Amino acid sequence: MSESGAIQVFALAASRDYGERVSGHLEIPLSPMEERAFEDGEHKTRPLVSVRGHDVYVVQSLYSGPGESVNDKLCRLLFFIGALKDASAARVTAVVPYLGYARKDRKTQLRDPVTTKYVAEMFEAVGADKVMTMDAHNPAAFQNAFRRPTDHLEAIGLFTDHLKPLLSGGDVAVVSPDIGGAKRAAQLRTALAGAIGREPSSAFVDKQRAGGVVSGGTLVGDVKARTAIIIDDLIGTGTTVRIAAKACRDAGATRVLVAATHGMFLGKAKGRRDLSQPQRGLVERLAAHRRPGAR
Repeated sequence: MSESGAIQVFALAASRDYGERVSGHLEIPLSPMEERAFEDGEHKTRPLVSVRGHDVYVVQSLYSGPGESVNDKLCRLLFFIGALKDASAARVTAVVPYLGYARKDRKTQLRDPVTTKYVAEMFEAVGADKVMTMDAHNPAAFQNAFRRPTDHLEAIGLFTDHLKPLLSGGDVAVVSPDIGGAKRAAQLRTALAGAIGREPSSAFVDKQRAGGVVSGGTLVGDVKARTAIIIDDLIGTGTTVRIAAKACRDAGATRVLVAATHGMFLGKAKGRRDLSQPQRGLVERLAAHRRPGAR
């Protein structure tokens, strides 16, 4: 038995590969746990080692995938956190690289739910001491939804390191695919300016979404004769990125790169050529966290 206060890392089965990479960097082996499914669709999760007095981290990304919906994964994570607290863990931190329901963080229509807040209340109800995520859709809304401590990690540094050698010459523009991502784009613009020694221009795409249909595509800003870098928190069906890439190409960008933290690539986005090569322009997909099976 490890001494009281030691760090333990668990990863549920759906995120075990990711958890193993995390534990490898920490040089701490994943702690064993049991996940058991019953014939009626119910399940149980429990640690197979003592967690009494320990600082415990649980890795589980919340997105739908083959065999498990986001709801299944959320329930498994919540039940496991509850089991850890009942087993006298000193502190439990939920490490949720992709936080499901983070996009529904405000009311846009009468009687709309604010689902981000409800998810936060579930974590609090089972006793989570802290929730960590990466590049939430709206960082301020994520932080305000929780009454417990949170950590919001960002991939800007990773993208800057990756993009720097690709930008050895020529002018650069950083583009937000919608007005809501302008702050994220400004952060990347500042980081790139320090890395490449010259100031990128800025632009954004005027996009509207109604009834699940994305429209618009007017580019505001200058990308002509520049490498345009589109930065977003996630790629879902790829529609937003495709519209933004086309707008950049139509406005005279010489090259289009796309940086996205969460590469979901749902539905038609899987392998679609108009996402990877809009208007015969080059797009590089830099996904810091990709859904298993996404191409």
